[in-house]
Amino acid sequence: MAFDEEIKEELEEEAAEVEETAENAAEDSEKEENNDAAEENTQSEEDKLRAELADTKDKYLRLMAEYDNFRKRSAKERLDISASVKADTVADILPVMDNFERALCTETQDEAYKAGIEMIFKQFSDAMTKLGIEAIDPVGEVFDPNIANAVNQIEDPELGENVVAQVFQKGYRIGDKVIRYAMVVVANP
Repeated sequence: MAFDEEIKEELEEEAAEVEETAENAAEDSEKEENNDAAEENTQSEEDKLRAELADTKDKYLRLMAEYDNFRKRSAKERLDISASVKADTVADILPVMDNFERALCTETQDEAYKAGIEMIFKQFSDAMTKLGIEAIDPVGEVFDPNIANAVNQIEDPELGENVVAQVFQKGYRIGDKVIRYAMVVVANP
């Protein structure tokens, strides 16, 4: 019997060792699963943060592009408004310019008076040039309806076909915008 008990004890010890090994293996397996889950959670959080960062960066870039477009559009609108206001103001002043030109063409006995009118006209013309206003005087050029209005026609063998023979009233423009169209007589239409 002693032999049986020894075998029984050995078997029990081996069974205890197997159980202990199984428990250790289960614990190791559980630890690995927990580590894997922790790693997955960490990776998941990192992925979420990266996605959030990318989304925020995209929003930021879009906002900056929208702001840049707004700034450019506002600057263009200011320039357009400025040119429009300038053109409207000059359009109101053009009759004064016309009267100065007529005064220059009028004969007078007083040379000092004529010199004074010439100086005022030159000063006024220089101010218009500084504002970017240029006169449209198409005498001798082919008639262009984009810058002039034909108010009369004549037949003149010395001039070519559809050529401006005379200007009744000068036109003016600022850049490409016509402030006032020239009133002209067209030869040989």
